[in-house]
Amino acid sequence: MKVIYNIGKYVMMLKYVFSRPEKFRIYRIRIFDEIEIIGLSSIPLVALMSVFMGAVITLQTAANMDSPLLPVETIGYITRQSTILEFSPTIISLILAGKIGSNIASEVGTMRVTEQIDALEIMGVNSLGYLVLPKVVAGLITFPIIVILSMALSILGGLFAAVQTGLCSQNDYVKGLRYYFIESDVAYGLVKPFFFAFIITTIASFYGYYTKGGALDVGRSSTKAVVYSSIGILLTNYFLTQIILT
Repeated sequence: MKVIYNIGKYVMMLKYVFSRPEKFRIYRIRIFDEIEIIGLSSIPLVALMSVFMGAVITLQTAANMDSPLLPVETIGYITRQSTILEFSPTIISLILAGKIGSNIASEVGTMRVTEQIDALEIMGVNSLGYLVLPKVVAGLITFPIIVILSMALSILGGLFAAVQTGLCSQNDYVKGLRYYFIESDVAYGLVKPFFFAFIITTIASFYGYYTKGGALDVGRSSTKAVVYSSIGILLTNYFLTQIILT
């Protein structure tokens, strides 16, 4: 029953989030601020993770190529497919759910327990729209860009690892990247970030907005935001994969 109740509250929250903004100029300024917080601040972490994960995928692929019948170009092919289909869109989003989700939940939750949200409502401001909508829009703008960056850096990290360890030449790796390339795979990888961005920003805002109590409760809300955002990402990933790729 509690799950159904929370889903109902979540749906009602979305109704107020996407209601007509009072002043578009203020929302535009807040969107740019959120783009910096959600998107730009995440780039160093995403870049570091992508380069090393691309290198690890390449090394593990080469280590498990026992059959002499497999061409060396397979290393580049598997690195490309793993990166585009799952690592960059899904794994990076799970990592960002921890970073961004906890940040949003703690920010909004702190505003709730310190009565800043109550002050906004007293002034006649749609607090959900003012606080949550810019985060959702910023997430929808920045997540696909972050995923594209992750794809590129992961593939480059794999290239660096392959060449430096002598597993294959640059030409062989690039041949693998170009082998049986299907444009729809990239489209599939770029569709998922929109769903994941929406899930992370709205679920984190939901648990932050409805926080009750004090500082400890803000921490609990942040934990719930990360857990349920991750669950939402995994479930959505499963259904999107079933719908698009099968």
